[in-house]
Amino acid sequence: MDQNTKKFNVAKAVIEYIHNDCILGMGTGSTVNFLIEMLPDVRNKISGIASSSLETERLLKSKGFDVQPLSDFGNMDLYIDGADEATKNLHLIKGGGGALTREKIIASSSRKFICIIDDSKLVDKLGQFPLPIEVIPMARSYVSREIIARKGQPIFRENFITDNGNEIIDVHNLDIVNPLTMEENINQITGVVTVGLFAERKADILLLSNDDGVSEIRTEK
Repeated sequence: MDQNTKKFNVAKAVIEYIHNDCILGMGTGSTVNFLIEMLPDVRNKISGIASSSLETERLLKSKGFDVQPLSDFGNMDLYIDGADEATKNLHLIKGGGGALTREKIIASSSRKFICIIDDSKLVDKLGQFPLPIEVIPMARSYVSREIIARKGQPIFRENFITDNGNEIIDVHNLDIVNPLTMEENINQITGVVTVGLFAERKADILLLSNDDGVSEIRTEK
C-alpha cells in the first residue's frame, strides 16, 4: 500500500471522531489535506472551525467553511493534526511545515487532540527528523549557539518565514532521551517562540495507518 493511500485511510478514519456540534481545530500538512477534502461530508456536525495555518485556512475556505480565529472560541472540542514523528507514548515532533507555534496553541486549547499518521512516521525515539524551533529573527544566532551547547546541529531554514513573521531553525542530531525535559529546556532559551516537541501537550489519541488498516493508540491515564 502506498503512502498516500495510508494517509487517505487514516484521514477517513478520523472522521468518525467528529461529533455533533463540534468546535474543530484543524492542523497542517499532507495528511490533514486529505481530511479537508472529506470534511464537507460532515459539515452539519461542525459548529465552528479554526485553523493552525494560513494554508489550511485557504483550503478550508475553498470548501465553503467559515474559518474563525481561535480567540472567537473558548476551548476547542477537538484538534486533528498530523506529525513528522510520533512515538507510542504519543510524544510528537511537528513543524516540518513551519506552523508549529499555531499548532501548539490550538492543541493546548483543545479538549482532545487526535494525531493522524501513516506508519512511516512512527519511531521508537524522536529525533531522526530534524527538530524545528521557531525563533525571533534577531535571536537566531544566539539560539543556534545555545543549541550547539546542547550538542545539536542547528540549520537555518532559508527563504522561509512563519505565519507569525519569524524564522525556523531545524536541529539535527539532537539526542532526545526525555522529550518533556527537552521541550521545557529549549523553550527557556531567550528568543525561542516555541519548539516543535509536543510532549507537554502530547496527543490524546494516535491513529496509525499501515498495510493492515488503521489502529488506535491512546494516552495511558
